[in-house]
Amino acid sequence: MAKAKPSSSAKKQAAKSQGAQQGGGAGHAAPSGLARYLDPEAPWDKDQLLDAVHWIRHAVALACGLLWGAVPLVGAPWIVLFVAISSGIIYWYYAHLLKVDEEEFGGHGALLQEGMFASFTLFLLSWILVYSLVHF
Repeated sequence: MAKAKPSSSAKKQAAKSQGAQQGGGAGHAAPSGLARYLDPEAPWDKDQLLDAVHWIRHAVALACGLLWGAVPLVGAPWIVLFVAISSGIIYWYYAHLLKVDEEEFGGHGALLQEGMFASFTLFLLSWILVYSLVHF
């Protein structure tokens, strides 16, 4: 007896179920590249999430430092505003965008302080350098 060839739709269905099994089994393929950082369904381990938070905070620090220096802003209120913006963006990222359980990653404190000192240093450095180079 000759076997019938599977139809193209059967092949597509088999490929889809195989991809779902490789991506976690929940019918959700594992995202790749930068899309993973915006996908609430992506699996996260503690080091990956802390790395993402660290680098997002650095990007915010550099952007704020360049802007603050270019616009000639001076004084402590702008430092407080940077800390508030940086912490707010990080909180929004892990609590609302990714919807992770913060207790699995050390609580709010661990996530909010990750990379804070280094990003604060980068913020001050970029702010002072741009301000000094542009306005003096």
